[in-house]
Amino acid sequence: MKNTLLVILLLVNLGLAGYILTSQSQASNQPTHPSTGAPAPQAFKFTSVPIPSSVSFAGEKVPLQDPEVRERLEQELVQTAYRHSRTIMNYKRAGRWFPQIVPILKKNNIPEDFKYIAVVESNLLNLISRVGATGFWQFMRATGKQYKLEVNKEVDERYHRLKATKAACRYLNDAHGIFGNWALVAASYNRGMGGIRSNVNRQKVASYYDLFLNAETAKYVIRAVAVKLIFENPQSYGFNIPAQQRYQPIDYRKVTVTESIPDLVDFAIKQGISYKILKVHNPWLRSKTLTIKKTGASYTILIPKDAKPNEPFRQEDIPKIRL
Repeated sequence: MKNTLLVILLLVNLGLAGYILTSQSQASNQPTHPSTGAPAPQAFKFTSVPIPSSVSFAGEKVPLQDPEVRERLEQELVQTAYRHSRTIMNYKRAGRWFPQIVPILKKNNIPEDFKYIAVVESNLLNLISRVGATGFWQFMRATGKQYKLEVNKEVDERYHRLKATKAACRYLNDAHGIFGNWALVAASYNRGMGGIRSNVNRQKVASYYDLFLNAETAKYVIRAVAVKLIFENPQSYGFNIPAQQRYQPIDYRKVTVTESIPDLVDFAIKQGISYKILKVHNPWLRSKTLTIKKTGASYTILIPKDAKPNEPFRQEDIPKIRL
């Protein structure tokens, strides 16, 4: 009996020693912080992204059987999926703007997929590029005027998302009259009609996917396809954004202006809102005044329903600043 107890104690000790040695071995293999020596947090796990067996843009198939095209699409999918903050915000903004621009696209016989071109162009924001392309659809000043947008010191309709969408439709229909397929039309929105036409003629091919192009245009349409795939099936690419978290279209009342406004601050106050609210929701107003230059002309200003300043205005609240 005594011998049996000794054997049991010996086995227990050996097991405990083995556990300690194993734990120390595992700890020694675990990455540590370079300065403190403490165990480093477990690394993130990154994976590749799924590519559907069939992909289309504007009703035209993307030739995934071409290895170069497939790799380009995978690269854009990976980059778009792993730019988490940008993609999340674009997806949320789409909830507000897609319901407003899609009817305009359809009315002008533009495929709905061109809403993703707006995402690629501006992240659905009124941006100014380093070369001066401006607004939701990134029109240059001369091109904006060519497609019936008013552009001057007081009014710049490149910032008017809906009017700019109508102008983009005019451009896209003109381009389709030249190229006859939508992928080339989309590419021309980046490279210009002349640039795409010269490349098609010189390289003697009729497909965007067969053209050898500058780096930006080569990935431009493919990037729109990647945005489409993620937006149409976000959970497959790791995005779990409840519908209620997407931004919704804003309910406006419309104020028609037929006379010049010498001070937009006073106009905003008369409308029961702040100057900030006026400018945020009417970004095409580029000055402090609005001048009616032609007889019978008018502008429509949008006022968010139920919007009002955060604080009531009192003259005595203005800070007394000494110069």
